[in-house]
Amino acid sequence: MTNSVLKLPEEALKRLMDHYRNKEIKTKNPHARFAAKLPDAMITVYSSGKVMFQGAGAERESAKWGAANSSKEKTAKTKGDELPPDFAKRSVLGSDETGTGDFFGPITVAACYVPAQQVELAKELGVKDSKQLTDDYMRKIAPDLKAAFPHSVLTLNNEKYNQVQAQGWSQGKIKALLHNQALKHVLRKIAPEKPEAILIDQFAERGIYYRHIAHEAEIIRENVLFSTKAENLHVSVACASIIARVAFLEEMDRLSTIAGVTLPKGAGAIVDEAAAKILLSRGEVFLKNITKAHFANTKKAQVLAAKKKRT
Repeated sequence: MTNSVLKLPEEALKRLMDHYRNKEIKTKNPHARFAAKLPDAMITVYSSGKVMFQGAGAERESAKWGAANSSKEKTAKTKGDELPPDFAKRSVLGSDETGTGDFFGPITVAACYVPAQQVELAKELGVKDSKQLTDDYMRKIAPDLKAAFPHSVLTLNNEKYNQVQAQGWSQGKIKALLHNQALKHVLRKIAPEKPEAILIDQFAERGIYYRHIAHEAEIIRENVLFSTKAENLHVSVACASIIARVAFLEEMDRLSTIAGVTLPKGAGAIVDEAAAKILLSRGEVFLKNITKAHFANTKKAQVLAAKKKRT
């Protein structure tokens, strides 16, 4: 079994735990704050700030959050296409998404183009790996990024998400369609200029990605590269990640106003409690329209609401 260990700052730990909320399991380890189980990996967050990744998928998952110390003396690396040594300095169109692991709120996907001569500008505007940034900081710099760079941001609201999910669409298919659409939008904005490369933060293997969008009228294929941890490989993906995150946060703000309560992020116990309260006060239809209804949180909220009714 491969073990990889990361030491992360508190904000990054919160982001990591939110990311895996829908896979959360109970742990009896007194030193553990959080544990999640994937089909091929076990993730444990300790009070010390260290995160242990265990199993066949350990290196893949740890690679999403930073360089790890591995028990097999390997460093967690990016997975995907091999990039040229000077890739970070090139003109690149990058794309990323957020919100996929959150019960409340939408999925948002953004694409952003940063030409070679403006890579340093992006850094001056405060861009770095979005996993190292707080939500408040991203809210502050996102307007400058959107003003400086051609971009597209797409928000899939919960009603539409639930509709296509009920038709059998996986999150992978949904994300692939949104990425392809966002990339098309930016390419049209910058035409006739073309990026030297397009970099997608990898959530699926190339073949699977293109199978998801096989029936689209226009499919972006030219110079498309895939890599995990892509926000560390070019600032365009980091910009896209920040823009997508802020769009997600803004939609969460809007939904919180409609719901009359601040909606929690992720898919953990605090989300179940909030959902149960909304279920009791506003009903099933309202709750469904602001959530990803197929998540296990729906049934957990129903159980909690039923208990509250009996007391």
